[in-house]
Amino acid sequence: MLKKSERHNHLRGERPYHHHKGRFRNLPNHDLTRPRRKSYVSFILRMMRYSREVVNIPEGHVIEPDKAALHMRQAHNSQDDTLTWLGQACFLLRIEGKTILTDPYLSSHASPTRIAGPKRFVSSGIRLNDLPDIDYLVLSHNHYDHLDSRTIQKLRHQENMTVIVPLNLGRYFHRRGFKNVVEMDWWDEFHLEDLKITALPSQHWSKRTPFDRNKSLWASFAFHGSQNRVFFTGDTGYGPLFQEIGEKYGPFDYTLVGIGAYEPREIMKAHHTNPEEAVQIGKDVRSKHLVGMHWGTVRLTDEPLFEPPGRFLQAAEKEGYDADKTWIMSIGESRILSPTEG
Repeated sequence: MLKKSERHNHLRGERPYHHHKGRFRNLPNHDLTRPRRKSYVSFILRMMRYSREVVNIPEGHVIEPDKAALHMRQAHNSQDDTLTWLGQACFLLRIEGKTILTDPYLSSHASPTRIAGPKRFVSSGIRLNDLPDIDYLVLSHNHYDHLDSRTIQKLRHQENMTVIVPLNLGRYFHRRGFKNVVEMDWWDEFHLEDLKITALPSQHWSKRTPFDRNKSLWASFAFHGSQNRVFFTGDTGYGPLFQEIGEKYGPFDYTLVGIGAYEPREIMKAHHTNPEEAVQIGKDVRSKHLVGMHWGTVRLTDEPLFEPPGRFLQAAEKEGYDADKTWIMSIGESRILSPTEG
């Protein structure tokens, strides 16, 4: 039985800091400074040149997913928790017998049009028509490489799916005919039998048109099941908020954390973690496993496209993570989330 989203006690009776004059804002982070205007201009010019680059895809970066296994686990209500990466921040998470799709971006362009804007240089690993039935569609924010309108249009036929979004993003789905939509503020909880979904803070921003900057919220999410606790950071920069998340909701068994789209740091530090900061988030939330995401899919920033995994693995090893607890997945790959002790 579905229970209504529950507001964390410390928000009752007061207006949270991140609500500000009809828009949302990040929690305080004194390590951040405002980038120079000329840095933005030169960055935009470089991004325009990147649109013509030829990308050499490493062998094994994209694999054919086992579509039959995805549907079989669902049909037979497999008790295994599993994770399948479809590129960028898009995962199929099977937990407590429910299938969750995060930040769906499965079409060609991360933009409102196919004429311009960043284009995927690899496939999504699975066609939209081959997706299993989705129980929960979970959105971290409204940027085009996380909320893809062409993917959303294809998901409208899934009438039993519940859409879970941060505040003020629900109207996007209501306008497109989705009936089961739940909006969540930071620290809100949503319960279904043995599964609890919690919306948590992240450090990012929202914008989909020239007129709606920060009018909808952004969030990370925790998925607490009987066997595993999974933390999905969405897009985020590093900040002290993750220590608070670790204290209140940790430890986690698996953390899905962004390791790409981090250069130039002057611009990206406030919005995206680099590989070393991604590992620090894992430490802050006391995660046993780290899973790298938000890389190797679409060119958004300056760093070499296939640099993030090496830096991520090196940083994780330096911080004491064993190799089998730091995952770099292929697009289309599925892995079992084995329950961990302690």
